[in-house]
Amino acid sequence: MTGHDTPLIATIAAGLVLAFLFGMLAHRLRLSPLVGYLAAGVVVGPFTPGFIADAELAAELADIGVILLMFGVGLHFSPHELMAVRAIAVPGALVQILVATALGMALAWGMGWGIGAGLVLGLALSVASTVVVVRALQERHLLESERGRIAVGWLIMEDLVTVLALVLLPGLASLLAGSAQLPMGELAAGIGITLLKVAAFIALMLVAGRRVIPWIMHYAAHTGSRELFRLAVYAIALGVAFGAARLFEVSFALGAFFAGMMMGESRLSQRAAEEALPLRDAFAVLFFVSVGMLFNPGVLLDAPLALLATLLIIMVGNPIAAFVTVRAFGHPTGTAVTVSAALAQIGEFSFILTGLGVALGVLPVEGRDLVLAGAIISITLNPFIFAAVERGRTRLLTRLRFTSDHPPAAPASAPQPALPAAPPPGPVAATAAEPEPEAPVVTTLTDHDIIIGYGRVGSLIGPGLVDAGRPVLVISDDEEAGVAARAAGAEVIIGNAADPEVMSAANLPAARRLFCTIPEAFEAGQVVQQARALNPRLQILARAHSDEAVAHLMGLGADTTVLGEREIALRMMEQAGAAEEK
Repeated sequence: MTGHDTPLIATIAAGLVLAFLFGMLAHRLRLSPLVGYLAAGVVVGPFTPGFIADAELAAELADIGVILLMFGVGLHFSPHELMAVRAIAVPGALVQILVATALGMALAWGMGWGIGAGLVLGLALSVASTVVVVRALQERHLLESERGRIAVGWLIMEDLVTVLALVLLPGLASLLAGSAQLPMGELAAGIGITLLKVAAFIALMLVAGRRVIPWIMHYAAHTGSRELFRLAVYAIALGVAFGAARLFEVSFALGAFFAGMMMGESRLSQRAAEEALPLRDAFAVLFFVSVGMLFNPGVLLDAPLALLATLLIIMVGNPIAAFVTVRAFGHPTGTAVTVSAALAQIGEFSFILTGLGVALGVLPVEGRDLVLAGAIISITLNPFIFAAVERGRTRLLTRLRFTSDHPPAAPASAPQPALPAAPPPGPVAATAAEPEPEAPVVTTLTDHDIIIGYGRVGSLIGPGLVDAGRPVLVISDDEEAGVAARAAGAEVIIGNAADPEVMSAANLPAARRLFCTIPEAFEAGQVVQQARALNPRLQILARAHSDEAVAHLMGLGADTTVLGEREIALRMMEQAGAAEEK
């Protein structure tokens, strides 16, 4: 049996191997690994010499990645959170789609295409990639923040609009191609049927799915078999997504999202998320490889001006429309810039729309090439844009937080024993009145304790230190957690502690201790390594979830690493011993 007889194995093997090699190269060049995954797809695509992977199989494998990714998002996104952001996500997404569609139709008109081609092109340029947005939010731990919930709600609304367009496009193809009259009755009936199907699916999930899915998970857990529990997770994620697409004609992504959201009602949701993680990441990589396979480099030379206009719509028009809408609804500038940066790219639904448009004769092949090129370039550049926006947002919030955390009268009324080296009131008041500096303001705390993260562990450590009279500085990328930490008496920096600019604002050379409470070993390692380099005498206490994580963090400079499971076991043994003594 040769490699030609096993196209599925060949596609998976070539995609993962090349994604790993190019991902490592991108990391070495200080680029996002996504760039390497896209480059791997270009190498095995039909427009470059050498091995050519099966594009249809790659696209289906990528769909599995989208299903598992959106399933994981749904696990952490409750119906209440979805309803909470509907007031901004629904009108915001509609306004942004209308703006992008109008700009796309203008570009098509300038190229001499018809109204139908312009409509398909504009819609394709308005739909952000679910995978890219969620990956960007996950990397910065923003999925459970208000900004993350708004962005995900926005994506869901875009999904619904795209589903409607995909259902209606075949029936309107002859009209959009200019060879028929507008069938108003059929159009209204098609829209009504589509909306009824979407509503029926959502109602089914909210009523029946909320009970059935948690029951299945609990039944699988009670078998005591980890394999059966893991199989239940994958069966529900893929089964609901496929059933939603086949029976209700909604997207895989939307079906998987609601499956995860209903499973989130179960107490086993955290375990389910852990079980879905390995396959989710592997298939998400294959998604980017499949996107790279569609890229025709010739469009860079054949239509440079049209490509530039396409990129301007994606990376300027969409973000501006989103920013203005978010601000118009009264949300902070920080939220607006995060949502805008997340939407400055296009992805999977854009490919589906343009592919259908070309197949129906509505959109020229050149339109599909422009969309694919725009997607590749925007996906490649989006991590840099997102990182730059977040750094600027962190810098701004750091200044504002320090100013608000240190009002002129505060030092006089604060407990002085806890702040042996606290500055006098005067300089703080002067800082608030001075022009805005160019760099983040460094905290004035000295001999202080720094807490990285303010979740279940950090929120227990912080109040204890404050009650003991210690000066405490909390670094968290969750604004709600920052509010809680400030209410407990701590000073707060909003930002990602792995960012050197954020760490520089914590005055680590003058700190006494650092508590790293975040559970992710990789990010925690970056924090520990930076902290040790800035202060060799700093006492660093870190949290870990495995022996490998303990070794990793200790090797990077942690003084003490607490393994949760081990401490629980020791505590249980202590309690058992105390009971025997009685």
